[in-house]
Amino acid sequence: MSIPNLDPDLLRAFVVVAERLSFTRAAEQLNRTQAAVSLQVKRLEERIETILFRRSTARVELTAAGEGFLIDARRLVPALDSPR
Repeated sequence: MSIPNLDPDLLRAFVVVAERLSFTRAAEQLNRTQAAVSLQVKRLEERIETILFRRSTARVELTAAGEGFLIDARRLVPALDSPR
């Protein structure tokens, strides 16, 4: 999967949701609302044209594509945060 120029905040939100498997707990960690985190993940999915999570009212699970993207995102976030 090619990775377009992405907003580090979208990647960060994705990584935290993936690690917590909860939009609510991710929002608490990121000091944002659950709706804001959900929107960030949705924008990321639209940008890369890939569904990263399977969502239900009771669960959040990574898709196979989400698992693969998590590996890349974990590498990208520190690189995007470092000064150029």
